[in-house]
Amino acid sequence: MLTQNERKSGDSQIKYRVAAAVLLLAVSAALMIIGVAAPEFAEWYSGHIYPLLVSVIARISGIFPFSAVEIILYILILVFVCTLLRVIYRAVRTKQRAGIIASWLSKVLLAVGILAFLYTVCCGINYHRRSFSEEEGIVTYDYTVEDLQEVCVWLTDEVNARSGSVSREENGVMRLDAPEAEGAQDAMYSLAETYSALEGYYPRPKKLIVSEILSYQSLTGIYSPFTVEANYNGDMTPYNIPFTACHELSHLRGFMQEQEANFIAFLACIGAERTDFQYSGYLSGWVYCMNALYRADYESWAQVRAGLDPSVEADLTANNEFWDSYEGAISETADKINDTYLKANGQADGVKSYDRMVDLIVAWFLD
Repeated sequence: MLTQNERKSGDSQIKYRVAAAVLLLAVSAALMIIGVAAPEFAEWYSGHIYPLLVSVIARISGIFPFSAVEIILYILILVFVCTLLRVIYRAVRTKQRAGIIASWLSKVLLAVGILAFLYTVCCGINYHRRSFSEEEGIVTYDYTVEDLQEVCVWLTDEVNARSGSVSREENGVMRLDAPEAEGAQDAMYSLAETYSALEGYYPRPKKLIVSEILSYQSLTGIYSPFTVEANYNGDMTPYNIPFTACHELSHLRGFMQEQEANFIAFLACIGAERTDFQYSGYLSGWVYCMNALYRADYESWAQVRAGLDPSVEADLTANNEFWDSYEGAISETADKINDTYLKANGQADGVKSYDRMVDLIVAWFLD
């Protein structure tokens, strides 16, 4: 039994937690509304406030060699389940059921408020800033099939030129020559020397300990706004890893649109010193552009496809087999959730926005 003073103290704590949660949610909503209504605010925020958060939070989370957000996720799930079971047990055995449940719910609400605020200040507002292509004056336009075919031929030649230089396993699949995290950092810092919009601090991208979490969602990587970390799927075919690591790091510069992040990753990889990174960038760009050419003109696609070096087939086959093994209800549901999330944040094409990198590559190459 609780004394009257203990009940009053508990009620006060509930009120404080609810008030704090409501305040955090209200501030988050207000900042998002301002970002949508006044893009100049989002631009100012992404250029002045967000870089400070990246420098501080990313340096703290970067202390850990593992993905901090992954461990935090497991802890939160464990705490949620344990406290829920404890609340149920106490509610059954005592008469203060309403107070016990209200106290637990207020803690959950406060946690939601904190997460919503972190998401807003470290991610949400940036969706409404100017894109990387706008910052750097790269203008997309309606191009012809011949234009796209020319780009695909160029990419094929670049892939072929590097296919024989990368290390390969006994089965012919590419093997990374050195740790990918440092390579991704170097690639992004190098690209920032050409594009000032990419200047800033880059932490080491991190492979998830349980990468299957991403595999079942058909995700190659994910940016964590809560810890400002670039995370990637370490189980996927190696040629995907450098491109994905650079993609996720580009989000730390405030460029949240997926096609922009893909394009930045493409530029970072093909401009890197390491041949395996160059191969990853050119092959990733090749896959996107060739898929677009396939939809536009099959005969042109077949003509270009025949020119691909046979040694590349091992990587393409391994990649297809890897993702096919995770197809199912979970991946379909995750894809729909991701599609809804992207559309809710102003990317009207949803998951198809990843493919819009092709427009940027064509514009950049033909310019």
